[in-house]
Amino acid sequence: DGICESTPVDGDVAAILTDTNASDQDNTEDEKSSPSSENHAAGEAMLRLGTMTGPTVWSEFGRLSQEYDVANLGQGFPDWLPPDFAVEALVSATIDSTKQSPHQYTRTAGHPNLVKQLARRYSKHMHRTIDPMNEVSVTVGASQALYLCLQTLVKPGDEVILFEPFFDLYQNQIKLAGGTPVYVPLTFVPYNKDNGEVTGGEWILEPEKLQQAISSKTRAIILNSPHNPTGKVFNLSEMKHIAESVKAAGPQCVVISDEVYKYIVHSSPPQEELLGVGNSCPGHIHFASLPGMWDRTITVSSAGKTFSATGWQVGWCIGPSNLISPIHQLLPYVQFCASTVIQEALARTLPKADEPYEGYDSYYEYLNSKYRRKRDLLGKGLKEAGFAIPDYDLTPGGGFFIFARITPELRRALPAERMGPEYTKNPAAPGGEARLDWALCQWMAEEKGVLCIPSSPFFSREKAMEGASDEFIRVAFCKTDETIESAAKALMGVRSNKELISSSLVEANAE
Repeated sequence: DGICESTPVDGDVAAILTDTNASDQDNTEDEKSSPSSENHAAGEAMLRLGTMTGPTVWSEFGRLSQEYDVANLGQGFPDWLPPDFAVEALVSATIDSTKQSPHQYTRTAGHPNLVKQLARRYSKHMHRTIDPMNEVSVTVGASQALYLCLQTLVKPGDEVILFEPFFDLYQNQIKLAGGTPVYVPLTFVPYNKDNGEVTGGEWILEPEKLQQAISSKTRAIILNSPHNPTGKVFNLSEMKHIAESVKAAGPQCVVISDEVYKYIVHSSPPQEELLGVGNSCPGHIHFASLPGMWDRTITVSSAGKTFSATGWQVGWCIGPSNLISPIHQLLPYVQFCASTVIQEALARTLPKADEPYEGYDSYYEYLNSKYRRKRDLLGKGLKEAGFAIPDYDLTPGGGFFIFARITPELRRALPAERMGPEYTKNPAAPGGEARLDWALCQWMAEEKGVLCIPSSPFFSREKAMEGASDEFIRVAFCKTDETIESAAKALMGVRSNKELISSSLVEANAE
């Protein structure tokens, strides 16, 4: 969810992708080969991304957050400090003056102190002994972990399955590796209301849709649970169907399980959905712990979301040595090592997180309670503003986003001109067209003082253009209470706009 300030505009992309054959045929050979010539062909990575290298939702809404005074519920990072024990661990690592002072390079595959801590923890998660030197790899954040997984697994012609909607980073990383994304849509099932009211609901995986997408070309399935952007927690039955599909695809198929939100399951699945899988992360199922899946899974995670320290940028991969060894081999050519100081700080932080904290049995229990309260605070504001949201007494949830549904009254509140060509033509939107979700979020940022993220960038371009994303926006609650309360007040202005329009129509009809 980072903001890229250097994203090229469409014209720049077009120039980059211009074929050298379009150069003036009268140019001399010296001119054609001149280093100063602008008519260079794009590199392979740029060609694989194609037109998807233009402005993005993050650059566009990052700009809006700077230009307007908004309560920012957009980017997925906390706006408070990490816990005291994590900051203290960072300080102590920084001033460590022993012979092992962490101010120089460390082991490329992972700082020894950290991989030992991670192996200890994941041995409990996976119910097996993890080898710290051969089954753990430390990376610069989870994004690099995903990148390395795909680069070591995928070759041109391979297919990688994404559950749609999906975190937008996945799609382009697959393309950078030369693979082809194959989209398996999750199905939104609204709660039934007899009065016809538009409600929240839950997203489910229909096994037959996955089965239809699986083939001998399937190299990997990316599973993200808890899920960004919907907050979905994949249940045990769905995970078993995924495991069956992995086996059906053939021995080449593996799962990349992105579990960065594993400690933030704020609404746990029923206990019967967790039996036999373990509870080292309450409410969460580690896919690799399912029968037969350890050898077919690379588990990806990071410290940023758990410790409210997204700037630390330490991630990791856990898996069998035959899947981790290629990552070890590639790492020196991508990044010699993640920050030694930060790795050492995290190694010192992890044991502290298991200790009692702020009246809770552990920091993890405190974290879940904190996010549960913030979720409810934001959810109340969203409902009062007219959005439909999940009922977390009925639907398990994790992460720190609410995928809010746009109701008809909110559609009516949006000024009509916002759906006109002056606003809808936007190169950052999928297909260059800003649809309802984008238009509403842009209007709320520019005129109502609250910034949320449209859902369309989390869908394939085809699905977004078909309108699959029109009804949803993503709203982050990893913010201070003051930010959430400010946003709730701003959101009430959306409903006020509708009431103002309705009042004007009544007056016009009276005349």
